[in-house]
Amino acid sequence: MRRVVQFSTGNVGQHSLRALIGRPDFELVGVHAANPDKVGRDAAELCGLAGPTGVLATDDIDSLIALEPDCVVYTALGETRPMEAIDQMARFLAAGINVVGTSMVWLVTPRQIDDWLREPLENACAAGDSSLYVNGIDPGYSGDTAVLAALSLATRAQSVTVQEVFDYGNYDDYEYTGKAMGFGTTADDEPAMAFQPGVITTMFGGLVRNIAHHLGAELDDVTQRFEPWYTDRRIECKMMTVEPGGLAGVRFAAEGVRDGTALVTVEHTTRLTPAAAPDWEYPPDGHSGVHKVIVEGEPRVEMNTLLSHPVLDVTEAGCVSTAARVVNVIDWVCRAPAGIIAVEDIPPAEMVRGLVW
Repeated sequence: MRRVVQFSTGNVGQHSLRALIGRPDFELVGVHAANPDKVGRDAAELCGLAGPTGVLATDDIDSLIALEPDCVVYTALGETRPMEAIDQMARFLAAGINVVGTSMVWLVTPRQIDDWLREPLENACAAGDSSLYVNGIDPGYSGDTAVLAALSLATRAQSVTVQEVFDYGNYDDYEYTGKAMGFGTTADDEPAMAFQPGVITTMFGGLVRNIAHHLGAELDDVTQRFEPWYTDRRIECKMMTVEPGGLAGVRFAAEGVRDGTALVTVEHTTRLTPAAAPDWEYPPDGHSGVHKVIVEGEPRVEMNTLLSHPVLDVTEAGCVSTAARVVNVIDWVCRAPAGIIAVEDIPPAEMVRGLVW
């Protein structure tokens, strides 16, 4: 049985915490919470379970290290505080504790990351003889596992497109996602953080380059594009209320270009409620979100991933799947050689061990 610690209990962390508590092959020994209101509360309470676990949340990293867990599930938001997140993960790794996580999306393609990010984490892995694996659903599954599956069905590929087409109206994350994408801002405002020059290629360019690498294809450049959509009427949803003239839809992409043509495209179409951006692509009927891979080639391949849940909205179901991508490989990561792990290093069957319980 693997001893595990959950680090953060936010949109993704609450779901990985529920999984860790439920799985018979894991023993939850610790929970980290940065929010003072969560410190001291039982792990079950923090993820909506009834029966107490006896494991209380703490903000003391040293006390979690002292528990000597086999693995830490790191789901704390790191993209807005990268140096702090690197330091936190490195402390566990240097202490000989493996880390799996959904934070720091650049690490989804570890062979494409810059030295400032890779070196401190590699050094920590070497010091502690430990392993680090970061993945999710997007970035993550849609741009690696689904792409490789789709490409395996073609004898020749002319182009590859990875798409997320989602209604974020019911995603309760205005403080990060809403602000980062600039929902509610007007055409007269400065572009939001996510759409400043170079940000899209920084966040998603690694996925583009990684797909091209697997194809054995040289790219001339990785570029970005961004298209806003402003509403002419009031839009109300769980994330926020957008007044007329406010941003309620965005379409953006990172594109790997060769000979003037996009060879690899990673594109997002994000709207707040179906009323936004009516001329843009929608998910298939009856769904509010889809992750899609399209291979133009011999033959043309289109692979759609549709998530659903009897209680949760599709965006929250996506958070469950994001958590699953790391929780399900804890045992393999604990057995892996020291270092930073890429998804292609992991045998696919190891991602589904122990799921029936």
